[in-house]
Amino acid sequence: MSGTRYRMRLLVVRLSALGDVAILEPVLRQRAAANPDVLFMVAGPPRLESLFGGMENVQYVPTERKQRVYDLFQKFCELKPDKVADMHHVLRTIGVDWLFRMHGVGVKSIRKHTRLDLPSWQRYDQVFGRCGLKGGVSNEGYWRVKPASERRRVVGVAPFAQHRGKIWPIERMEELVGMLSAKGYSVWAFGSGSEAAVMERWAVKYNGVESLAGKFTFEEELQRIKQLDVMVSMDSANMHFASCLGIPVVSIWGATHPCCGFYGWRQDPDWAVQQALDCRPCSKYGNKPCKKGDYPCLTAIEPREVMERIEGLFG
Repeated sequence: MSGTRYRMRLLVVRLSALGDVAILEPVLRQRAAANPDVLFMVAGPPRLESLFGGMENVQYVPTERKQRVYDLFQKFCELKPDKVADMHHVLRTIGVDWLFRMHGVGVKSIRKHTRLDLPSWQRYDQVFGRCGLKGGVSNEGYWRVKPASERRRVVGVAPFAQHRGKIWPIERMEELVGMLSAKGYSVWAFGSGSEAAVMERWAVKYNGVESLAGKFTFEEELQRIKQLDVMVSMDSANMHFASCLGIPVVSIWGATHPCCGFYGWRQDPDWAVQQALDCRPCSKYGNKPCKKGDYPCLTAIEPREVMERIEGLFG
């Protein structure tokens, strides 16, 4: 609504983590389209600004999360919000919420401790609903693999995650990369600069493997993800980045479980590779040490099983 006055200026706060912020993107995109008379001001990690591009009534506000409560409040006050949607609800944002309420600004916040199986995207959408926005969000329809072309199929692999309980043994992932290479797939390996050495070794050892780790800006990395046929990832941010871009993901799960609400947007549940163990999930976030000591939830997953899942997507 360029040149017109918005009926509401809505501050949307989600300062971390990267995967959780990425889950917000498709929800906000649908709500923004249904409410063109609302200006959505999204306060999130500076790195993810490009993920929220292309929406006329969305203003991204790069925000470092490690700031004092009052400093955050002052920064947000400059945006002159009519309402606040707190999608984070941690001590820092709870303090900001309290200050806004003291100044007469309405605040709605996410309810983290309701039903365990309620997806994160639905919790976000509930907040938007309680802010008085029109429309609702649909998660119907799973992403599908692009039709075959003359080029080689491209499989992305993202072997790392923030916590040990979410990382498939790296030797298993290398075995999978070798299998993909032997069958003629192009393999693009995603990761941070600190993880690059592992993937550079794969690029030297196997035909058709390229390491992207630490070589591109985030925006350039998103452009590469868009070109994939399928992504193979842990329960990690890369699963959510691919999901935002409509790319099918074969995800590998260990200590965590899709039932905790962090499964990829519009990803088929059958694409999650996991072991049916009575100790799972032992952690909602994968940050607790394994009580058995050896992470059988991850070590029992064989590369052959993941390969079968990938080839099943290609029909």
